[in-house]
Amino acid sequence: MSKITAAITAVGAYVPEYVLTNQILETMVDTNDEWITTRTGIKERRILKEAGKGTSFLAIEAAKDLINKTGLDPLSVDMVIIATATPDMKAAGTAAYAATEIGAKNAFAFDLEAACSSFLFGMSVAASYIESGRYKKVLLIGADKNSSMINYEDRATCIIFGDGGGAVLFEPNTEGFGLQDEYLRSDGSGREFLHAKYGGSSYPITTDAVNNGEHFVFQDGRTVFKNAVFNMADVTVKILERNNMTKDDVSWLVAHQANKRIIDATADRIELEREKVMMNIHRYGNTTSATLPLLLSDYEKQLKQGDNLIFTAFGGGFTWGAIYYKWAYTL
Repeated sequence: MSKITAAITAVGAYVPEYVLTNQILETMVDTNDEWITTRTGIKERRILKEAGKGTSFLAIEAAKDLINKTGLDPLSVDMVIIATATPDMKAAGTAAYAATEIGAKNAFAFDLEAACSSFLFGMSVAASYIESGRYKKVLLIGADKNSSMINYEDRATCIIFGDGGGAVLFEPNTEGFGLQDEYLRSDGSGREFLHAKYGGSSYPITTDAVNNGEHFVFQDGRTVFKNAVFNMADVTVKILERNNMTKDDVSWLVAHQANKRIIDATADRIELEREKVMMNIHRYGNTTSATLPLLLSDYEKQLKQGDNLIFTAFGGGFTWGAIYYKWAYTL
């Protein structure tokens, strides 16, 4: 019997209609287009502005895009995982609601949270369920409404984040395509440098916390940048070495879109040509859990069966890692 691997067989995506450009941000905080572009590579980001719509809306729309493109029967889906740092609400799972709304009534569903590494870690989880042979169709969705936790008077964070969602379908493969290897890591000592402190069980929301803006995202940019540059590059090198690969074996680098300088540093570490680096940070900013599937959606038509993809991400917690993946289809 051939070994079962977990392969992505379909991709979907959704971003909100409202475009928050650098020029608009110039009217909101003390910043300018040149400063933002030079330091981050971001020109615009999408924001979900409609009242009452949260991460589930982004996830549902991304899943619907996948379903509409492929004709997937939602009733055939065994499992729905939503990778997110911004669930709709506490206690009630976002994934359970989204699964029901898309008609995946035979699936069980749960949320997975590892900050900006959520989708990367979700790939590992989804693949493990497929490889076990117990499930045939796992829908992994990365979605975040980051604008819900951003202070638009804080130029250190409001210039970076956007909203969006992306979905992929994992299915069994016996031809050697799909997830090949992973190298995932975490370090809890880093959470003081990047977090939304209030709203969890340790620090429940209070009037004082809201008045002081402590429910918004805080980021020690210099520390996060330094750790992201080192760790994303380090795990990318390690995943190549473990699989006896060189830069010539890499078809695409699929890196978390947090900052163009971090992505460039990762590519430089393995001496990878820029034309092999997926990039859309200029259009969407950092969509947290959605960056990797949004890249796949934007580049899907350029991908060919057998392409070697190296995924890598870094997020709060700290969490980070790399995955070696062999693409399974050509459109």
